[in-house]
Amino acid sequence: MVKYIGTDFTPPDVIGKVTGKAKYAEDIHVDGMVFARLLTSPIPHARIKSIDLSSALAMDGVVGVLTSDEVPKALVPRASILTAEPAFVGDPILAIAAVDDTVATDALLKVHIDYEPLPFCVDPLDSLDSLGCNARLEGNVYAPAGFGDRTTIPEEVRWTDEQLADFLAGHPPDVETPVQWTVGDIKRGFESASFVVEQNFVTAGYAHHSMEPRSSMAYWQNGKCFLYAPNQSQTAPMPGIARALGIDVKDLVFINEHCGGGFGSRSNPYPMLLLPAFFSRKINRPVALHLGRAEEFFLGKARSGFQGHVKIGFHADGRISALDLFIVQDIGSQTGFPSAAAAAGATSLVYQPEAMRFRSIPVMTNTTPKGAQRGPGQNQIAAAIEPLIDKAAVHLEIDRLDIRKINAPDNDSLHGPRQEQMTSAYLKEALDKGAKAFGWNEKNTRRKLQGGSKVTGVGVGQAYHSAGRDGYDGLLRITPDGKIHLHSGVGNLGTYSYVSTTRPVAEILHCEWDNCIIHYGKSTEHLPWSSAQNGSNTSFTHTRANYVAALDALDKILSIAALKFGGAKEDYEILDERVFSKYNPDNSMSYAEVAQTAIEFGGRFDGSEAPADIHEVTKLAVDGIKGTGLVGVAKDTLGRRGAVPGLAVGFAEIELDMETGKYVILDYMGVVDGGVVLHPQGLAAQIGGGAVWGFGMAGLERHVYDPATGIPANVGFSQCKPASYLDLPDSLRWDAVDLPDPDNPVGVKGIGEPVMGCAAAAVLCAISDALGGHVFNRVPVTPDMILNYLAEQKQSTPVMRTNTF
Repeated sequence: MVKYIGTDFTPPDVIGKVTGKAKYAEDIHVDGMVFARLLTSPIPHARIKSIDLSSALAMDGVVGVLTSDEVPKALVPRASILTAEPAFVGDPILAIAAVDDTVATDALLKVHIDYEPLPFCVDPLDSLDSLGCNARLEGNVYAPAGFGDRTTIPEEVRWTDEQLADFLAGHPPDVETPVQWTVGDIKRGFESASFVVEQNFVTAGYAHHSMEPRSSMAYWQNGKCFLYAPNQSQTAPMPGIARALGIDVKDLVFINEHCGGGFGSRSNPYPMLLLPAFFSRKINRPVALHLGRAEEFFLGKARSGFQGHVKIGFHADGRISALDLFIVQDIGSQTGFPSAAAAAGATSLVYQPEAMRFRSIPVMTNTTPKGAQRGPGQNQIAAAIEPLIDKAAVHLEIDRLDIRKINAPDNDSLHGPRQEQMTSAYLKEALDKGAKAFGWNEKNTRRKLQGGSKVTGVGVGQAYHSAGRDGYDGLLRITPDGKIHLHSGVGNLGTYSYVSTTRPVAEILHCEWDNCIIHYGKSTEHLPWSSAQNGSNTSFTHTRANYVAALDALDKILSIAALKFGGAKEDYEILDERVFSKYNPDNSMSYAEVAQTAIEFGGRFDGSEAPADIHEVTKLAVDGIKGTGLVGVAKDTLGRRGAVPGLAVGFAEIELDMETGKYVILDYMGVVDGGVVLHPQGLAAQIGGGAVWGFGMAGLERHVYDPATGIPANVGFSQCKPASYLDLPDSLRWDAVDLPDPDNPVGVKGIGEPVMGCAAAAVLCAISDALGGHVFNRVPVTPDMILNYLAEQKQSTPVMRTNTF
């Protein structure tokens, strides 16, 4: 497979995007459509005592109102579409629909609500305090039995004054934790260590900042719901949407051609996606909901913050003998995401400690809901631990690059609480390749003082994220005009994986790419069951699914030739979109002729008979295209040995001004172990874009709340200040190990998540290097922190505090 894999292409939606003709959800308008606006809570925690809608409903142009009594109620702390117990500023209470957006907005001002304020907290440690309060009436700690558990409710947990003081003093508290595991003899590991580094750390939570605010539009017709909404995924959320609406998935038409970013916040059904459908069903008119930038901040989810402690023991040769990790995770006002557990798994895989203990407590706060955000947990822990690896390297007199190679995993390594296998790991190769391209040896020994107040520093960072699933379906067809139709259930979230993962079909069927037609973005295009587009899983997962579908199509092509000309299917082969006998080339058929014959034969050849093991969504898709040509469809049953590690390293050089505390990034080099490169331009965008995110994590982004009022102090792009062009070096360089993963027939792995964590870690390590090895125990590292350190002053942010300055 060398013709299309690893080469660039033009995705079919590019022309629409560059010409402005692409239709996002906010661009959709239908006859009779009304506009909904949300009334959200102005206070962080309250109970709604009464609502007076009379003045609003009396306004000209107001069509209707939707309240929490008219939508499904979720068990606390799961997200509800609307609520009568708002748990954060911005929590939606009701929606009003009107003939235009202005009338709907004005009508919100006429609604009178009587709130009963309830206790609130914005820092997990304040909630765990012996005199603390609960973010929800039911409790302050939410620890479900497993991911996806829908029965657990919050419980109340308090620490003693001594336990909290111990944690603030830099020690892991002696407390019971709902999440914990141990591998190996942790006590013996520390006793055998030649050097131990121990430190508390804080990583900030902050918003996803999707470029496209949440917008959706829905209407009902003949019992079917037509829903236009941006989502990272296409077919994956459909069963959940249908279930929430109380309909069969066959009665849902889901249109999602373009998604303006999600970064984990839009990979599954979310409340604002569903609201227009419920509203439309009530008033029997199409309803559009367009959120503003502030509402996107509140409702678009956020990264979890960590308040943690880590202790790492090293042998004299740099090998990690023991690692003890404790994390208090801020999960916000709802269920959150198991980011702390992900952080522990990443720590185990990347550093391969001989013994490891992990403990965590997920604490609720009255802040915006937390969720999965690009490398959730894995990237935070890279930022926290990588500078400590440098500290150990300096003490042990080992090169900072070498100590990482000493502890790096390989193809035979195990990881996590169950010591699972992994499919492949080439982290050492990535470190070597990156170091050579970056010029590590020369830059690492360069004189730090540049003259005047300027010093330079270099750093290397590494990160991991699981990057592959299995068990999903692939679907394609060849029609009598000779066209190859590739049906992609992958969402168009901006990475073009909805196209790149179909390219193995062209390799296997030896067809021209220009003769292939991609079907995506609408359930009416008859799309197969797909994994959710999250966690960098799509490339591995759906190259496999398309591969097995192509093999099914190939088998049918060869079988049709054998049935038509005689002999066994093994007597035939394909080339240039034709099938022919190995022994008599005159016995041949074009793909167009094969497709027509498949229709004539029917049965399994044209989709009239579908495999029993494919998903319901795929069966509906096959039923929609049956009889139109040769149908290739199959479920991925190839198997998988273990985790699929996406591994990334970053190298950064900075120049820091000791008079201002500001720094500039002079050079950045990112190298990935993502298997065989599938789409070079796409990979370059992932590595560069991930690096930009990492720069923001390292030095810019954080939630800031007023602890006295629970009101956020920074909302939207201008106040939250994600990284921009002015924060970047002149170029973002990249490369890839480009070695195949043996559990993928194309050799591909995903890589979009860890390219952020390694960049953040590299910059933080470079800052530490510039300052002579000082490690700040929190991110982001801001100019005031640097100046306070250089002036030997106390830091302005209280020890271990989060969600504040």
